[in-house]
Amino acid sequence: QVQLVESGGGSVQPGGSLRLSCAASGIIGSIDQWAWSRQAPGGSREWVASITNVGSTIYQHSVKGRFTLSRDNAKNTVYLQMNSLQPEDTAVYYCKALQASGPNYWGQGTQVTVSS
Repeated sequence: QVQLVESGGGSVQPGGSLRLSCAASGIIGSIDQWAWSRQAPGGSREWVASITNVGSTIYQHSVKGRFTLSRDNAKNTVYLQMNSLQPEDTAVYYCKALQASGPNYWGQGTQVTVSS
C-alpha cells in the first residue's frame, strides 16, 4: 500500500520557521520529482515548489528565498524548510511524489498556521 506521510506542520508566529517532511512508502520504482502544494482557506490548491531526483529545485515567487527543499533519496523523503513565515503562508500543505513511468501520489496534507 502506497503512503505519503507528512509531518511537521503546526502554528507559529510571523517570522517563525517550520520544517515539513514527507516520507513515501510502498512505491514501486523511483520517485523522479517531489512537489509541494498548498491550499489556503477558501482558496484553490497552488503549487509551491519542486525538486528533481538530482536535486534541482524551483520555487513559487512568493516563497523563493524563504523556503528550501531537500530530499533524501535513500529514505524516499522530502523536506520543506520554511523560514520567515507570514500569515499568507497559512494553508494546508500537500506533498506529491511524481514518477516518470508510474502513477503520482499525494500526501494527506498538514496544516500550517501563521498567526500572532
